[in-house]
Amino acid sequence: MRTQRKWSQTTLAQMSGTDRNYISLIEMGRSSPSVRIVFRLCAALDVSPSDLLRDTERRLALQPHADQGLSAQD
Repeated sequence: MRTQRKWSQTTLAQMSGTDRNYISLIEMGRSSPSVRIVFRLCAALDVSPSDLLRDTERRLALQPHADQGLSAQD
């Protein structure tokens, strides 16, 4: 969604009140945002959390072995 808007990570970070490095970690899958951060990102992107999750779910489904490493406890 960020790249569709042609926003840099810095722009999204500024718009959402987060750090650019944190945006990078989220995008690389090295960090999982809290619910609060998800809502801030959604507000910045002007999308609902359900739309963001739907887009994320769609992207994960396109990746091979997207469910590896996930357990019922995650």
